[in-house]
Amino acid sequence: MPQISSFYGIIIYMYINEHNPPHFHVVYQGYKATVTIEGGIVTGCMPRRALNLVYEWLDLHKEELMNNWIRLSNQEAPLKIKPLE
Repeated sequence: MPQISSFYGIIIYMYINEHNPPHFHVVYQGYKATVTIEGGIVTGCMPRRALNLVYEWLDLHKEELMNNWIRLSNQEAPLKIKPLE
């Protein structure tokens, strides 16, 4: 499970051969959610405070996330993305 970033106890993953739309997975203190890159649509459950941090990070790194989605679609390893500071 390729971890691409982590910050404030939040861990972000992307998987090879995933279904569309482009998305990433978030794990935080036993909570799990999936977030679409373009729309920020959440599936799953995540505390509001953690989700707000994920949205802030998403806004900063949308292009890098899409590049990772393409890399994974081409069977390439994803690149690490800078954490939220």
